[in-house]
Amino acid sequence: MSQGSQFVGVVAVLVACCSSGFAGVYFERILKETKQSVWVRNIQLGMFGLVFGLMGMFVYNGERVRESGMFKGYNTITWTVVALQALGGLVIAAVIKYADNILKGFATSLSIILSTLISYFWLQDFDPTSVFFLGAVLVIVATFLYGYEDKPSPNPSRA
Repeated sequence: MSQGSQFVGVVAVLVACCSSGFAGVYFERILKETKQSVWVRNIQLGMFGLVFGLMGMFVYNGERVRESGMFKGYNTITWTVVALQALGGLVIAAVIKYADNILKGFATSLSIILSTLISYFWLQDFDPTSVFFLGAVLVIVATFLYGYEDKPSPNPSRA
């Protein structure tokens, strides 16, 4: 692998992290500062995503969609994934509305760890590496440190 492609990859990841962070903070601000309910905001965001999703679908697969329909090939598993993604979006909106973006990041990280553990022990299709274990330990430690409240030390001048 060339150094140029590694550099481009690192820059792309850093840009994605920064833009995701800014978007999360902006979304939290919008949810907490306006009088609109979480449901209205979700509908607004959903309509925005629907317009761009439909445009992309018709630009890249318009002919196949016109011939076979938009839901060709959907089965029970596909609909289950769609329902879980929709439910996850509602949960994220509620977490950001009543908690904060940092807590949502920790919840997402812990859910990834839980998913990989289920994949390893139950599905037996994941082989964790030392890098995964290091990342998992860092996420768990960071989560505990975020929620840790230091006990006030006794005042030595009153003794």
